[in-house]
Amino acid sequence: MAHRGRSRVSRILSIVGLIALIVACGSDDDGGSGADGDEQLQVVASTSVIAQLVQEVGGDMVDVETLIVAGVDPHTFELAPGDVQDVVAADLIFINGLELDDYIAEDAVDAGDDVEVIVVTDGVDLLESGDHHEHEEDANHEDEHEDEHDEVGEHEEDEGEEHEDEDDHEHDEDDADEHDDHEHGEFDPHVWQDPIRVKVMVANIADALADADPDNADAYRDNAATYEETLDETDAEIRGLIDALPEDNRKIVTNHEAFAYFADRYGLEIVGTVIPGTSSEADPSAGDIAELSELIEHEGVKAIFAEALIDPKVAESLAADTGVEIVYGLYSDQVGEEGSGAETVDGMLLANAEKISAALQ
Repeated sequence: MAHRGRSRVSRILSIVGLIALIVACGSDDDGGSGADGDEQLQVVASTSVIAQLVQEVGGDMVDVETLIVAGVDPHTFELAPGDVQDVVAADLIFINGLELDDYIAEDAVDAGDDVEVIVVTDGVDLLESGDHHEHEEDANHEDEHEDEHDEVGEHEEDEGEEHEDEDDHEHDEDDADEHDDHEHGEFDPHVWQDPIRVKVMVANIADALADADPDNADAYRDNAATYEETLDETDAEIRGLIDALPEDNRKIVTNHEAFAYFADRYGLEIVGTVIPGTSSEADPSAGDIAELSELIEHEGVKAIFAEALIDPKVAESLAADTGVEIVYGLYSDQVGEEGSGAETVDGMLLANAEKISAALQ
């Protein structure tokens, strides 16, 4: 699937030009900020998850603009002119980092002046991208070896077809290169799926707000401590839900690799994902789907979990082929809509846990 946006270089060049125009037009504006007076700190957050955490810590002392709003996939998002104006006007910019939204930091640096970028995942214990695949590889190693031994003759006869497959694979790799703007790197960026790791994010936010607005530093840190207690309570609730499941039932398949931190925290096993990789943009091949179908049956997976932001068509087909239940609406890259009960990070995590628990009984 070709990337729908422009290349990183062309996007940055156009944004730099726009930033220069915005700065030039607004250079005589004497607007204040929370750091300079009684007005709120002007804060930009890259995602709805980060925006919600900043709001929990900042309360009415901050005015938060969210770049990647609800319903928009952060893996495919690109800055629009209005977003650039928000970036230029901000006192602080909070991003996730880990190659999810780093391009926003690059654009903010280009804006110059007093824009400060805070990477909220600094200091978090990180998982490498694709960590959960170790089980998948081990489970299939013996079967793959036996298949290769038994089908040598067939493989020799189908050499031409194999070369065609290799050509297709190379083509897929070429297509993957077109996604470089939003492909993730060594570490999984979905840190917010573990409430204990979220506490580190909250502490980073509190420190940044306190540094920018020392008069309200105690209030920021008190708010952070209060929300950290909420996260501890949420962690205990989720732990109770997952611990009540039979151990053999704690195997899941999801749309893409967004739940490794959740699984790591609560002892779930991610058997595989419909979309390979931590980005939601990749397309699974027919071979990927066939292999995952076999894994689902071999491992006795009880449910496939489809996410709110990703088209569930392939997951639905996989569920139909394997006879496994499909569960819709897991929150992966954003919090829920207002009134959903998942509009906070703690609410989002608990909502996911309740769906997972109900499906795996």
